[in-house]
Amino acid sequence: MSTLTPDPSSDSTADRGSRSHRLGVTALWAGLGVVSTLLGMAAAHLVASLLTPSSSPVLAVGSQVIDLTPTPMKEWAIRQFGTADKVILVGSVIVVVLILAGVAGVLARRRLAYGAGLLVLLVALAAAAALNQGSVSELLPSLVAAVVGVASLWWLHRKASATKAADPGQPREAGTGASRRGVLIAAGALAAAAAVLGGAGRYITSLRSGNVDIALPEPASPAGAFPEGLDGQVKGITPLRVANEDFYRVDTRLDTPVIDQDTWTLTIDGDVEREITLTFDDLLEMDLIERDITLTCVSNSVGGEFVGGARWLGVRLTDLLDMAGVGDTADQIYTTDFDGMTISTPLDLATDGRDSMIAIGMNGEALPRAHGFPARMIVPGLYGFISATKWITRITLTTYAEKSAYWTDRDWATDAPIKVSTRIDTPNALEQLPVGENIIGGVAWAQQKGGVDKVQVRIDGGPWQDAEMGPSVNNDYWRQWFYRWDATEGGHAVAARAISGDGTTQTPARALPFPEGASGIQELRVTAG
Repeated sequence: MSTLTPDPSSDSTADRGSRSHRLGVTALWAGLGVVSTLLGMAAAHLVASLLTPSSSPVLAVGSQVIDLTPTPMKEWAIRQFGTADKVILVGSVIVVVLILAGVAGVLARRRLAYGAGLLVLLVALAAAAALNQGSVSELLPSLVAAVVGVASLWWLHRKASATKAADPGQPREAGTGASRRGVLIAAGALAAAAAVLGGAGRYITSLRSGNVDIALPEPASPAGAFPEGLDGQVKGITPLRVANEDFYRVDTRLDTPVIDQDTWTLTIDGDVEREITLTFDDLLEMDLIERDITLTCVSNSVGGEFVGGARWLGVRLTDLLDMAGVGDTADQIYTTDFDGMTISTPLDLATDGRDSMIAIGMNGEALPRAHGFPARMIVPGLYGFISATKWITRITLTTYAEKSAYWTDRDWATDAPIKVSTRIDTPNALEQLPVGENIIGGVAWAQQKGGVDKVQVRIDGGPWQDAEMGPSVNNDYWRQWFYRWDATEGGHAVAARAISGDGTTQTPARALPFPEGASGIQELRVTAG
């Protein structure tokens, strides 16, 4: 009598098939959680685009992350990623959310309440962030995300649970073949809906955040003729005047605020003789000044990109302060934007005769939304973190002892004049150059120090040689320069420094941006051959 023995290979094949099936089912449910969350996020983004873009759950969480991030980590991110740091932050938030959404889908396979509960918890965190950043009305997008996300998960859960597995003895859930295809088709439809809603939200936001077409009045004090720069003469050099769309932007916001100039107001209060509130039309009717001013972000590293020159139109800050009548105790101008962001400016520096202004125009156009429309503050010669409040709504005269602004609370300096600096625009670091004559060129700035008198270039640690200078615009504007270099074959070190009109030579001492601005000499390596 023969005995049948089990075939080990058959058992192994069956086990692998079972594991593969379980993994496939788990992946399917994780995907259902992700699709449900994407649809909720897209619907919320659409609603936020119609109300306040920053109330979109992802942006609200991202903004909260920015506020909670330690200063050294922020500076590291800016140095490593530049203006792409915000894109990376938003992308990271989305990745984390989608991972947790996948977990919610897997939990929903066991019990819908578990998965729905996790989604509600995620939205609650976003709602708390939105509430912390704005008003109660900004909770609506988060509420929409919760309702749409949970409803989508419920619908997909119902469809998946209503289809029988291939083996009738298995739990009632999506298995293989036609049943799984039906669930996938449903999930695909929701994913397509998410793409449409999200795209619509982005489109509406882009329309609302576009530049404003407003006819600006002629300035009472015009800037005068602007000189022709070296733009067309030196290849690769930065334009003497930077176009609005190319001007750097560094701030804590992940969106472009959309503010109605018809309802916007600017209030001046605190240690003043009389509190005043001005409308946008009030500013238009005042005497305006037009000035060419270079702005610099304190996060700008040596040779960095966060600096730019433009022509600004606005009301003298001192004219506004005179209307209110500054008291005897104030030593700080404490400014607030539409969303509660605060910046502090030393009163004595802002009113020492420099062309400080509340700007409403940039390069002959209304101030772009991305750069502070309807109005922003500009104080020449001071880094932006203590002088360039965008979307400004309030100017409070006070003392540093009484009020502490956003960056002050994070241990940045309260007095931060822009340091004399030079940037090499051409050639690029590690660039391969031909032997013979090459042009080294760039821009330099020395605000409130008589402007840039000269720039000097050093090759391979040798003596400093004077560069040829572009036109001088004014004390508060940068200056282009170039140097003709007869390069020999091999590797070379190229450095440049500026000397201001008052004789200040750019310091070689290296300093990081925190807490009062970077310093040092930019030096790069190139090869000729």
